[in-house]
Amino acid sequence: MPMLLIKGSFHLSGRTSPDGDTVPFIPDYVGEWKLVQGCHKLQPAKDGHIDVRLEGIDALETHYSGNYGAEERQPPKFGDAATDALLTWLGFHDIRRTFDPESGHDTISATPDTVAGFVLTRGSDIFGRCVALVGRGAPPGPSGYEIDVKPALLKKTANHHLLGEGLAYPTFYSGFPAELRRELTAATVQARTAPGKGVWNTTGDGLGDVTLTGAKVTAMTSITTDAVILPKLFRRLKEYLSLGNTSLACLPAYLGGAADKFFLLSDRQSPEVTGLHNVVEISDGGTVRMTHPSEEILFVEK
Repeated sequence: MPMLLIKGSFHLSGRTSPDGDTVPFIPDYVGEWKLVQGCHKLQPAKDGHIDVRLEGIDALETHYSGNYGAEERQPPKFGDAATDALLTWLGFHDIRRTFDPESGHDTISATPDTVAGFVLTRGSDIFGRCVALVGRGAPPGPSGYEIDVKPALLKKTANHHLLGEGLAYPTFYSGFPAELRRELTAATVQARTAPGKGVWNTTGDGLGDVTLTGAKVTAMTSITTDAVILPKLFRRLKEYLSLGNTSLACLPAYLGGAADKFFLLSDRQSPEVTGLHNVVEISDGGTVRMTHPSEEILFVEK
């Protein structure tokens, strides 16, 4: 799969609320942002940085507002661990969190201020971020040119590392090639295998992924404190609860209205499906579960 390679550096100090799947990046030549494809043109900040969203993965939310209600986060145990794992893998150390009362978020700083690396991108997303595979150190080719990305190179990215550590969920969109999806799925399955790593490990305090087994949802704390679930499902539930809903009776209709479009990879004949209500079950007791693991769902890019 040809992807645009951009060489530069990852910057951290002074940034608020980075998370396990997004990191600020400044190209050595800022003009190379203009080469990134997508229907949403990238607009770098004054220092030249743009937030890079790691492709193919979704880490637990550390600060999600959405369209309704106050900002919420998933259980910090794995959200913070994913952030620390990403930054450590890139080459940062002595990671420090300081609460910023003005923004209401943690400000994260580390040593050194910047680390060299590169991104491999197919384009931008609707939020103005560069969606990419993230690499550290010397790039595998010249900056500003496309290179063919194979599984061997994918294995050397932070995207693959976080799935291998069980600190993110595989989340695929339609433009991401099948051979790269299969490699990230393999990394996920290996992390999930007993004894599971990261979100797949339910020993100790017992807090671990319940996306397929089900989370009992009675209030916002059910998904912010009590249960670890797929971030996309968390986002939909958070917005639904933020509307003041105290019952799950209307959740299927809400999920249908959100109109997430996807294909089921486990069904080769699967037509395009609209709405997560097609892969979410709600029991009479208020337990919400997904019927397919995230690696079997291929979302349609917007």
